[in-house]
Amino acid sequence: MDEGYLGGYAVVGAAVGLGVVFVATGLLANRLLRPVVSTPEKYTTYECGIDPVGEGWAQTHIRYYVFAYLYVIFAVDAVYLYPWATVFDGSGYGVTTLVEMIVFIGFLATGIGYAWRRGVLKWM
Repeated sequence: MDEGYLGGYAVVGAAVGLGVVFVATGLLANRLLRPVVSTPEKYTTYECGIDPVGEGWAQTHIRYYVFAYLYVIFAVDAVYLYPWATVFDGSGYGVTTLVEMIVFIGFLATGIGYAWRRGVLKWM
């Protein structure tokens, strides 16, 4: 390919074109090879291998979502803590970095303390 001004874009365009052709070929093969037989069993709701019972509407207590939200928050925060802990011993990381991490952990502690005080962490 030409290595002029648009040479890099030509490589990206060729890769995108090849990807589009690959996906289109897969979808076309799926359409041509799949069985097309309509049966009543195909149109029933599948629920973990068990015949569905009752209505499709069920209410869930908001507390479960709060637990999930808190877990995601603290799991993401752990993603920030681990790299910091692995490089903290290196040169160039001094008291400033330690103070920044103490402030960060203070924010986390404030959040978990607030959730605890509000009774969010009580299961029942």
